[in-house]
Amino acid sequence: MIEINNLHKKFGKNQVLKGVDLTIEEGLIYAVLGPNGSGKTTLIKSILGMVIPNKGQISVLGEPIKKGWKYRKKIDYLPQIANFPPNIKVKELIHMIKDLRNSPAAEEELITVFGLEPFLNKKLSTLSGGTKQKVNIVLTFMFDSPLIILDEPTTGLDPKALIRLKELIQKERARGKTILITSHIMQFVEEMANEIVYLLEGEVYFKGSIAQLLGQTEQTDFEHAIAAITTHNHA
Repeated sequence: MIEINNLHKKFGKNQVLKGVDLTIEEGLIYAVLGPNGSGKTTLIKSILGMVIPNKGQISVLGEPIKKGWKYRKKIDYLPQIANFPPNIKVKELIHMIKDLRNSPAAEEELITVFGLEPFLNKKLSTLSGGTKQKVNIVLTFMFDSPLIILDEPTTGLDPKALIRLKELIQKERARGKTILITSHIMQFVEEMANEIVYLLEGEVYFKGSIAQLLGQTEQTDFEHAIAAITTHNHA
């Protein structure tokens, strides 16, 4: 699904990615974790073609991404902070994104699932952070792409919306999709992820299942295991 070989990225003197090698297999949920500044966002933006690496190769669905942009049509991306135009209405934004993508979209069911009907005629500037995030989720999941990338998807969600999001992710995974998630909420990661990719200082420090992580760190719970990885490395 995604092949990354020897990926390097520098911003000025700051070496953010240092030779990342990573294979993302089809049909699994991957959590990309690591402390702030570990390179998670840079890695995701490199996969999306929003950041150009200094060195290394990325292939998505068997095609090197250097050659073109069309592969992006096969990716649904939920950014950590969505900058929507403030003066347009929710329904106008949904139509605009549909027109831009020019792909079949199934937004009605998602609007119902996340209770957005009362907000469709409201301007985006009037919405709370949590409601904006629900709009963000609808925009991401209304298309039928094989790869879904979710950057901090739980931000601002109330408990009910969080349950709906988890159900949606599991449903998409059951349909054979590959899902990449970054999150600071360890309980969410533990419930959702099949594989953990842990980045530390621009390198892949651990890749494997939660069970493998617990074994390697000799911890009994996930949060302690994640904490142990970081301390082991800096000890």
